[in-house]
Amino acid sequence: MSEAMLSKVRKLLAQAEDPACTPAESAAFTAKATELIARYGVDRALLAARDPTTDPVGDRVVDVVAPYARDKAGLLAAVADPLRCRCVRRPDGSGFTLHLFGFASDLERVDLLFTSLLVQAAHGLAGTAVPPGEQPAAFRRSWLAGFARVVAERLRAAEAGAAAERGTPSVALVLADRSDRVARRVAEVYPRLRTAPTRRLAGSGFGAGAAAGHRADLGGPDPVDRPTGRTPLRGPSR
Repeated sequence: MSEAMLSKVRKLLAQAEDPACTPAESAAFTAKATELIARYGVDRALLAARDPTTDPVGDRVVDVVAPYARDKAGLLAAVADPLRCRCVRRPDGSGFTLHLFGFASDLERVDLLFTSLLVQAAHGLAGTAVPPGEQPAAFRRSWLAGFARVVAERLRAAEAGAAAERGTPSVALVLADRSDRVARRVAEVYPRLRTAPTRRLAGSGFGAGAAAGHRADLGGPDPVDRPTGRTPLRGPSR
């Protein structure tokens, strides 16, 4: 992503995260940052349709560590899928290794957003009390599931809005082709890939996590500015 675009997103999110900012003002700044990220994705897709060398299909690997490694992996998938990336989860000790596939510009957007959302989720969990009598880990897992669900919905809406702005059928075709090319790359690397079974969660934190997902900043600042304690996305792996 260009430095000019990063600068705009950082400034908007700095305003959105200012404690003196009202909820309405924060929401407006956040919406604008999300819109810029989505527009960037569509613009890069259209450029690559004319010159494929500007945005090749690639892959990266991210290590997700305990605690709540499965839930963090779910958040990464919730960010990756709306941005036309795919991730394959592989057990790795007490955590997971996720193999992420996508076009270079989309992988960049996933890295940017996931880094920020991990921090926001940690802050949200720290500020949410576990109801009396409830098992803390179960509550927090369901909280993270609600957070990830709403983040994914918001990202899909932003991506659809950015595509609709262009107002031509060719945009939808370009984006669909990109998704197909990523899916083919995954199938080449993992020809016997299986879908994980649906996970059942018992905690009551889903609603609180969903509310936090609605408040989340979807255009996070530079990962260097706000460390998360995770291993950054690295690649290519092959």
